Amino acid sequence: MRVLRLRGEGFRNLADLDFGPGAGVNIICGENAQGKTNLLEAIWLFCGAKSFRGTRDSDYIAFDKDFLRLELDFYAGGRDQTASVRIVPAGKQALLNEIKLDRFSALSGIFNAVVFSPDHLELVKQGPKERRRLIDISLCQAYPKYAKILESYEKILKQRSVLLQDIAKHSQIMDLLEAWDEGLIRYGGYITWMRARYVSRLAEYAAQAYDGISGGREKFSAHYAPGIGEFDPGSTREDITQRLSRAVKASLRDDIRVGKTSAGPHRDDIEIMVGEKSARYFGSQGQQRSCVLALKLAECRILEESAGEPPVVLLDNVMSELDEGRRRYLLNHLTGRQVIITCCDASAFAALEGGKAFGMKNGQLIINL
Repeated sequence: MRVLRLRGEGFRNLADLDFGPGAGVNIICGENAQGKTNLLEAIWLFCGAKSFRGTRDSDYIAFDKDFLRLELDFYAGGRDQTASVRIVPAGKQALLNEIKLDRFSALSGIFNAVVFSPDHLELVKQGPKERRRLIDISLCQAYPKYAKILESYEKILKQRSVLLQDIAKHSQIMDLLEAWDEGLIRYGGYITWMRARYVSRLAEYAAQAYDGISGGREKFSAHYAPGIGEFDPGSTREDITQRLSRAVKASLRDDIRVGKTSAGPHRDDIEIMVGEKSARYFGSQGQQRSCVLALKLAECRILEESAGEPPVVLLDNVMSELDEGRRRYLLNHLTGRQVIITCCDASAFAALEGGKAFGMKNGQLIINL
């Protein structure tokens, strides 16, 4: 899988955009705040996921524009394809091979990418929301059905919270809750089942990557901590759904009191360990960075197995955060795929052979730097 050409206008500070990367390593060099991250973000949108910067759709549009458009020519599934995105303040629209998609997330699984950003190097330190997001982004790309189920679950979760708050004031509407709980349990059971299977593979592959990063000096492990409590790794989807059903019923009184749903996959987490200690609380900065690199390399591997071709790799100014050994290991394990790297100093990649280099200044690309 690779980007052939990206064109567009009205996206953040990028001027009329026309980017044709090579099939291997591509370096985008420039000072801070010139548009390098914006370029990667524009590519990432075609994964059908939300921005890796946590941005609202309206924030993508340049200050002097009232719309933006992007068009991506890419190779995937054994053929050349084209996707386009148009965003206005009122909403967004996506097309794939000139066919209008009913929802933006339908792009998931068509074009796949894995992104590394400085924020991801802090992933281990942050709360469970970021770790859940790590799982969901990869699952949405590998299994497009998951994206729609996750969207349905999150919608029901919000509506159930509103209903719980109303029930606290008007107990006679308690019977309405049964209809919402049915969907919550069905979708939530599927999400928990999928996440459990995914984290099992992610942990296995990440442990292998971490072993290489650390030179075998340390051991990495990751454990799924579901929001319905621990269950047997061999549990079926039906077993997990029944467990969630019991948990939702058991917590009903507390849910009405606080106006929130307390049991379900929205409370999931991943426990990341180095040796016998929590990487979040006891890991050094180098160990935490190594954990994230290992998780991202594992994510690349899973996506490649699921799609039958390697995803595009987007590295946003992370090389300067890594020591020489980790930098070398990362680059050596991204061969055979398209890589797009942003940096402030291209000398860090002087030893790389082949590839293409671009400059970025004031939102404009300088070809063949």
